[in-house]
Amino acid sequence: MAKGTFAQQAPRDDFSVRRERAVLVGVLDNGAEVIGDPLAELAELARSAGAEVVGRAVQKRRGCDPATCVGKGKLEEIRQRADAADADVIIFNNELSPSQIREIEKATGRKVLDRSELILDIFATRARTTQARLQVELAQLEYTAPRLRGMWTHLERIAGAGGASGAGVVGGIGTRGPGETQIEIDRRIVDRRVAFLKRKLEAIDRRKLREVRARREHFTASLVGYTNAGKSTLMNALTGAGARVENLLFMTLDTLTRRWELGSGRCVLLSDTVGFIRDLPHHLVASFRATLEEAIHADLLLHVADASSPCADEQIEVVKGVLEELGAGDKPALLLLNKMDAVSDEGLLTILRQNYPDALPISALTGAGLDRLRDAVEAQMRGERQRLTLSVCATDGKALGFLERFADVLDRRYDNGRAILDVLIPPRALEHLHTIARDVRHI
Repeated sequence: MAKGTFAQQAPRDDFSVRRERAVLVGVLDNGAEVIGDPLAELAELARSAGAEVVGRAVQKRRGCDPATCVGKGKLEEIRQRADAADADVIIFNNELSPSQIREIEKATGRKVLDRSELILDIFATRARTTQARLQVELAQLEYTAPRLRGMWTHLERIAGAGGASGAGVVGGIGTRGPGETQIEIDRRIVDRRVAFLKRKLEAIDRRKLREVRARREHFTASLVGYTNAGKSTLMNALTGAGARVENLLFMTLDTLTRRWELGSGRCVLLSDTVGFIRDLPHHLVASFRATLEEAIHADLLLHVADASSPCADEQIEVVKGVLEELGAGDKPALLLLNKMDAVSDEGLLTILRQNYPDALPISALTGAGLDRLRDAVEAQMRGERQRLTLSVCATDGKALGFLERFADVLDRRYDNGRAILDVLIPPRALEHLHTIARDVRHI
């Protein structure tokens, strides 16, 4: 198929760019301060999706053109670059409307994707579990639904105008006016599928919430951070989890939880979560809420930042913004400046240390700073414990064993068939103790 006929023939439901040659385009605000390469992250996204970047174009202007996002001259330049590089796809770093996509495709003769579509494609290729696949499909449908009119070439056909045609049969008896258009039928199909996926995910949400609540007697920590900040590498270094590690964005979509042994019989349940990114589509955040339950309900967030990135400061603020959106912005958190072994710009590192004086410098790859991290997490565990004297039935082995595992027993004595214990115990462990013990009294 000739590239020039793409806009007339190809369906707009194909977001995939795997093994395609891509030209990247970014429209920047005239007054915006540009730090580094404005298309660097988009290039990483394209590479993670499997595309080969063969050209770039950037335009500074006051607002996007309502018809084509870029100006006419820049659009012609993009077409020429795409022709010269034999590109298959043009990827914009901006959010595009369906009409803008249609006009750009018509002018360039190539498939056009925006940033959200590219991220959706990456998530689709990374989804492995049933939960992740349902979440990605829901996000894709919610992105597609309001854009149906501009995305499909068949949607202006009339279905239901009467007569004996297949279209007439679809419309059925009682349709108003000339009958239903195909776009209305497609919207109904999408709405039904969205409702079905939401029901399935709500069931997963309930199960996930039960799993999270079942761990309340444990101290829980969750790794959060910008995508490719090194969370999975850190997870492996701390727990030996064997999580897949690769220098690609969004390698982790499914939550992984493992025991992290701190020594002296203490342990933390540590979870690795999906990475965040600037301008992460809101429907993706909503779809992956079940996956992020670990972070929402964790006792401590370990915010992993890539200290070697020139945009580290911006990335830290992006993660904080997403956590606020999830309702986890006020959770206790430790900021970890990861990849210290790869830092080449000492000036940027100095600024990070000035802006975040309490941050812990670490390297998940070399193990540097991990002992300090263990000490900091243990301090968090100790800081929330309270000292109590408890009286427990001396024959209640389950309750006594629980106290040995999840509290510091400072003193023990027996009186009239009861064990009297002075303990340091976290509130959530005390709460769980009352659910499993036959008779616990506070003295």
